[in-house]
Amino acid sequence: MSVKIGIAPGNWAWSNGGESFFEFVDQCEAQAWDSIWLSDRLVSDQMNLEPVTALAAVAGRTRALKFGTSVIALAIRNPALLAKELATVDYLSGGRFLPAVGLGGDDEREYEAAGVQKSERGARTDEAIGLIRRLWTEDAVTHHGRFYHLTNVTVRPRPVFKPLPPMWIGGRTPAAWRRVAAVGDGWLTSSVTPEEAREGVAAIKSDLSHNGRTIDDDHYGIILPAYLAGSVQEAQERSVRARRSRPDIPFEAYAALGAAQDIRSRLGEYVDAGVTKFVLRLACPEPEWPQQMRAMSDQFVASVNRSGTL
Repeated sequence: MSVKIGIAPGNWAWSNGGESFFEFVDQCEAQAWDSIWLSDRLVSDQMNLEPVTALAAVAGRTRALKFGTSVIALAIRNPALLAKELATVDYLSGGRFLPAVGLGGDDEREYEAAGVQKSERGARTDEAIGLIRRLWTEDAVTHHGRFYHLTNVTVRPRPVFKPLPPMWIGGRTPAAWRRVAAVGDGWLTSSVTPEEAREGVAAIKSDLSHNGRTIDDDHYGIILPAYLAGSVQEAQERSVRARRSRPDIPFEAYAALGAAQDIRSRLGEYVDAGVTKFVLRLACPEPEWPQQMRAMSDQFVASVNRSGTL
């Protein structure tokens, strides 16, 4: 198994607009981060770039950096249009797009705005995943399902990533684990403790066995809030908590905080639980991101990504 570390920005305002965002992207590639990840929120009072559009710009800006959605809200999107969009970005980037998908957030306004029922999001997601894969591999696709109807549809270009871009699935509930085992190529979770990650990996592998499917052991990932400081206490005091922080457990239980060795030790707990792919979401105020990501890269990220081990 190979350990890799990617990065996600905080909920920043990008104070200098696109210039700020592209400076961040440039530094991601220059500092040998494995990948950059953008979340998906249709409705939000915070700055959230639309991920497919923004990652298309990333594709044109970079040459080696991989990039993905963490995670795209599949139920509120038309799967035929999304299949075309994702395939186009993957094609233009030479196969660097990692489309992780999920059910979406809990805000009822998102589903109302998209014209779908929140109660249908699980079933819509399951149907859409299979349909997108067909559109990436088949000509003249005809599909008449519960939610989506296509007749004799062919999508070009096809993705460059072979055999197909892996569809990782987000979520931390037993229902999400079952969905990963039934139709996913990997698991990208967030806001879970090492022990919860261990439970999820074990449950997915058990369901995979029952389903007669396999997922590569390298395809278990997690998004972790991260803040590098001189000590754990300093990081706890200075880090920025996301508004969607879990109310049932302390933020510190599912974050990577402290000095470089503290963060590496926390990542090691997740590796022991079966997770090898990490997305560090910078838990710092916007003005601090250049120092935070440079220090992380210099102190542990670059060496881990080169060696594939902690």
